[in-house]
Amino acid sequence: MEVVFTSEHEELRQTVRRFMQAQSTEQTVRRLMETDSGYDARTWERMASELSLIGLAAPEKFGGAGYTAIELGIVMEEMGRELFCGPYLSTAVLATSALLRCADDAAKSRLLPAIASGKTIATVAIAEENGRYDIGAIAMRAARDGAKWRLDGVKNYVLDGHCADVVLVAARTDRGVGLFEVEGKAANFSRASLPTLDLTRKLARLTFNGTPATLISGDSDATAALNHVVAVGSAMLAVEQVGGAQRCLEMSVDYAKTRLQFGRPIGSFQAIKHKCADMLVETEFARSAAYHAIFCAAGDDENELQMASHMARSYCSEAYFRATADNIQIHGGMGFTWEHPAHLYFKRARASSILFGDPIEHRQELGALLAL
Repeated sequence: MEVVFTSEHEELRQTVRRFMQAQSTEQTVRRLMETDSGYDARTWERMASELSLIGLAAPEKFGGAGYTAIELGIVMEEMGRELFCGPYLSTAVLATSALLRCADDAAKSRLLPAIASGKTIATVAIAEENGRYDIGAIAMRAARDGAKWRLDGVKNYVLDGHCADVVLVAARTDRGVGLFEVEGKAANFSRASLPTLDLTRKLARLTFNGTPATLISGDSDATAALNHVVAVGSAMLAVEQVGGAQRCLEMSVDYAKTRLQFGRPIGSFQAIKHKCADMLVETEFARSAAYHAIFCAAGDDENELQMASHMARSYCSEAYFRATADNIQIHGGMGFTWEHPAHLYFKRARASSILFGDPIEHRQELGALLAL
């Protein structure tokens, strides 16, 4: 597969970068990560109305911009550079992908325009007590109650589940796994924010106790469609990690050029010079894997997407974590302090490395696909 960005892609990248540099400053990130919602409503509204970023991958007939996973990946990469705080991965990536892949036309017509306009925050609830995004391991049961359904059980580590207006829940029926729509204010539904290492990304535990729900995926088994949704989410998270790794590399190089030791920039010493070179090589390898994954997400070959997403998440998770750790080392003692942004990237990298599965799990899944 040829991975080539067009001039329009580069224009989109520069537009999003300028917006993120202005709206997701370190000061803003520190303010938002201490709030309950975790995002700025005015910035979210501007992303929808001025830049059409929320509905970027939704078709135009549903109020979106009609672009593909490639453009979505560009936005995610720029968000990763600035540690953007907001429900973009949950709403614009996972929920939108789930609706497009699994939902009936009525649900698409009802939910996608509201998401694209920025008025509805949505998320997808898949992981349960074990925290794994394994569709085959879903145990939550859905029981029919007349024309409606009721859900019982727990969903854990749900992205932005604490503030979502709509939760798309994967639960098991007699016909396999289905996707259910649950309103944020539904009866017999409770949610609690979870303490997280990465304060810039919010997670929640959702409890369903006979909660009314609407089946939006029809009577067929949605396992394959939800596996696609997880693969798209993994590809987007991988390219977000590349953005963060690139920013850490730039921070390290800038500091190494200006910090003097024994009358010389520390970047002139072999130990620092080699560390920066290693960061560059690993970031570029990660970029190649992540770009391949988002181009596969925009294509039609499902098997290629599954392999590409596992490969990207396996490599990008480790590359991002090492970049953040080396960034702290190059900054010396200052990098460990609360006042320096290096530790924010370190925590984002550590938490992201286990979201949707850790690198070992992704390598095992890739090996299984290759029959190794």
